[in-house]
Amino acid sequence: VQLQACGGGLVQTGGSLRLSCVISRNIFSLNAVGWHRQYPGKQRELVAGISGGSTMYPDSVKGRFTISRDNARNTIYLEMNNLKPEDTAVYYCNARIGWDNYWGRGTLVTVSS
Repeated sequence: VQLQACGGGLVQTGGSLRLSCVISRNIFSLNAVGWHRQYPGKQRELVAGISGGSTMYPDSVKGRFTISRDNARNTIYLEMNNLKPEDTAVYYCNARIGWDNYWGRGTLVTVSS
Protein backbone atom coordinates (compact mmCIF):
# COMPACT_ATOMS: atom_id res chain seq x y z
CA VAL A 1 0.00 0.00 0.00
CA GLN A 2 1.41 3.37 -0.99
CA LEU A 3 0.21 6.71 0.25
CA GLN A 4 1.09 10.10 -1.18
CA ALA A 5 0.27 13.20 0.80
CA CYS A 6 0.38 16.81 -0.23
CA GLY A 7 -1.01 20.17 0.75
CA GLY A 8 1.23 21.35 3.53
CA GLY A 9 2.68 24.83 3.63
CA LEU A 10 2.92 28.07 5.53
CA VAL A 11 -0.18 29.75 6.87
CA GLN A 12 -0.90 32.49 9.38
CA THR A 13 -2.64 31.92 12.68
CA GLY A 14 -6.36 31.55 12.08
CA GLY A 15 -5.87 30.39 8.53
CA SER A 16 -6.84 27.15 6.82
CA LEU A 17 -5.17 24.37 4.89
CA ARG A 18 -6.38 21.17 3.29
CA LEU A 19 -4.17 18.13 3.12
CA SER A 20 -4.78 15.35 0.61
CA CYS A 21 -3.56 11.78 0.55
CA VAL A 22 -3.96 9.42 -2.39
CA ILE A 23 -3.95 5.75 -1.43
CA SER A 24 -2.95 3.03 -3.86
CA ARG A 25 -5.70 0.67 -2.70
CA ASN A 26 -9.45 0.83 -2.58
CA ILE A 27 -10.39 2.59 0.64
CA PHE A 28 -13.08 -0.04 1.31
CA SER A 29 -10.29 -2.62 1.65
CA LEU A 30 -8.74 -0.70 4.55
CA ASN A 31 -9.65 -1.12 8.21
CA ALA A 32 -8.85 2.47 9.05
CA VAL A 33 -7.39 5.63 7.59
CA GLY A 34 -6.19 8.72 9.33
CA TRP A 35 -3.85 11.61 9.81
CA HIS A 36 -1.13 11.91 12.39
CA ARG A 37 1.35 14.65 13.18
CA GLN A 38 4.78 14.64 14.65
CA TYR A 39 6.67 17.32 16.52
CA PRO A 40 10.48 17.26 16.53
CA GLY A 41 11.71 14.64 18.96
CA LYS A 42 8.20 13.41 19.73
CA GLN A 43 6.13 10.41 18.71
CA ARG A 44 3.45 10.70 16.11
CA GLU A 45 0.01 11.50 17.44
CA LEU A 46 -3.35 10.93 15.87
CA VAL A 47 -5.20 14.08 14.81
CA ALA A 48 -8.04 12.51 12.81
CA GLY A 49 -9.15 9.01 11.93
CA ILE A 50 -11.90 7.04 10.25
CA SER A 51 -12.61 3.48 11.31
CA GLY A 52 -15.73 1.44 10.93
CA GLY A 53 -17.59 4.46 9.60
CA SER A 54 -16.81 6.56 12.67
CA THR A 55 -14.51 9.53 12.90
CA MET A 56 -12.30 10.40 15.85
CA TYR A 57 -10.40 13.49 16.87
CA PRO A 58 -8.39 14.43 19.94
CA ASP A 59 -9.64 17.38 21.95
CA SER A 60 -6.76 19.53 20.68
CA VAL A 61 -8.21 19.65 17.16
CA LYS A 62 -11.88 18.83 17.66
CA GLY A 63 -14.06 21.43 15.99
CA ARG A 64 -11.18 22.71 13.88
CA PHE A 65 -10.04 19.68 11.87
CA THR A 66 -12.24 17.50 9.66
CA ILE A 67 -11.27 14.26 7.99
CA SER A 68 -13.12 13.11 4.91
CA ARG A 69 -12.67 10.63 2.11
CA ASP A 70 -13.45 10.32 -1.55
CA ASN A 71 -13.93 6.63 -2.16
CA ALA A 72 -13.97 6.98 -5.92
CA ARG A 73 -10.59 8.70 -5.88
CA ASN A 74 -9.11 6.57 -3.05
CA THR A 75 -8.23 9.84 -1.38
CA ILE A 76 -8.54 11.12 2.14
CA TYR A 77 -8.47 14.75 3.17
CA LEU A 78 -7.77 16.74 6.28
CA GLU A 79 -9.41 20.12 6.39
CA MET A 80 -7.72 22.28 9.01
CA ASN A 81 -9.33 25.53 10.10
CA ASN A 82 -8.48 28.16 12.69
CA LEU A 83 -4.90 26.96 12.70
CA LYS A 84 -2.69 27.75 15.66
CA PRO A 85 1.09 27.92 16.02
CA GLU A 86 0.97 24.69 18.04
CA ASP A 87 -0.40 22.92 14.97
CA THR A 88 3.00 23.36 13.35
CA ALA A 89 4.27 19.84 12.69
CA VAL A 90 4.90 17.27 10.01
CA TYR A 91 1.64 15.58 9.06
CA TYR A 92 1.42 11.98 7.88
CA CYS A 93 -1.45 10.06 6.36
CA ASN A 94 -1.93 6.49 7.48
CA ALA A 95 -3.80 3.38 6.39
CA ARG A 96 -4.28 0.23 8.39
CA ILE A 97 -5.03 -3.30 7.20
CA GLY A 98 -5.35 -5.70 10.08
CA TRP A 99 -2.27 -5.14 12.22
CA ASP A 100 -0.24 -3.55 9.46
CA ASN A 101 0.17 0.21 9.24
CA TYR A 102 1.21 2.05 6.13
CA TRP A 103 2.48 5.62 6.03
CA GLY A 104 2.89 8.30 3.46
CA ARG A 105 5.73 10.75 3.41
CA GLY A 106 5.14 13.63 5.74
CA THR A 107 4.06 17.06 4.68
CA LEU A 108 5.12 20.07 6.74
CA VAL A 109 2.53 22.47 8.07
CA THR A 110 3.86 25.71 9.52
CA VAL A 111 1.56 28.16 11.28
CA SER A 112 3.07 31.59 11.87
CA SER A 113 2.00 33.72 14.80
